[in-house]
Amino acid sequence: MQKSIEKVNTLIESLPYIREFSGKTVVVKFGGHAMTDDALALSFARDMALLKLVGINPVVVHGGGPQIGSLLEKLGIKSEFVDGLRVTDASTMEIVEMVLVGNVNKEIVNNIHLAGGKAVGISGKDAGLIKARKLYHDDKGEKKDIGLVGTVEKVNPDIISLLEKDKFIPVIAPIGADSEGNTYNINADTAAGKIAEALQAEKLILLTDIAGVMIGGNLASTLTSEETKKHITSGEIKGGMIPKVNCCIEALDGGVKKAHIIDGRVEHAVLLEIFTDGGVGTQFVK
Repeated sequence: MQKSIEKVNTLIESLPYIREFSGKTVVVKFGGHAMTDDALALSFARDMALLKLVGINPVVVHGGGPQIGSLLEKLGIKSEFVDGLRVTDASTMEIVEMVLVGNVNKEIVNNIHLAGGKAVGISGKDAGLIKARKLYHDDKGEKKDIGLVGTVEKVNPDIISLLEKDKFIPVIAPIGADSEGNTYNINADTAAGKIAEALQAEKLILLTDIAGVMIGGNLASTLTSEETKKHITSGEIKGGMIPKVNCCIEALDGGVKKAHIIDGRVEHAVLLEIFTDGGVGTQFVK
């Protein structure tokens, strides 16, 4: 009986949040360990199906670095990285697109279908969703060519709006094309942030392999844009966390209401963030 009461209390706690976010868009970047753990991947799919069922519009943008690296290794192609960005020549780009669009994307879509949801998998090239431009690595003030790595120049969210209207969950592979038709590999965090801006999303949620942003050895539950910038300057936020928090700050500047970095290794992390009083991870506010 006590367990049943606890379940009911959990439902009651979630009601105000369901009411608040009903009809709103939440952009979720799906990546890290959660993608490579079958149980977590299925749990994530169920969470997305549930969000849609209660009237919230999830938009999934996914990575796929480990899967790309695994296939490149099998093919005897050595991976080279510059500050976390995969150097991508034309042959590597073919494999990146094949893995992200043809494999990872469809696996996420299938998992959502198995969970009772309706999803459609697309890439940033579909319906001109992501207009990309070539990204050069800044090596101490000198531009370094790292191949077909791109960044987002513009997002045309019409296809996402149509899918949402027809009750589908968009699942997006972070591949874009420029005005000349060249295809680019885009960082999934960056793509998710820019898509969230274009949709004026209620939330941007980045799933990672850490609990959130640690300040002074403790998890920071909430950070303002100004606090975040100060912690970067002081060195408390460093390394691979810097581009993630910058992505969140830029999304807020672009009109997203809140941004979050949460631990994708925790089952139902997205639901815990949206539907509970305490939330999880670190939230960023203006």
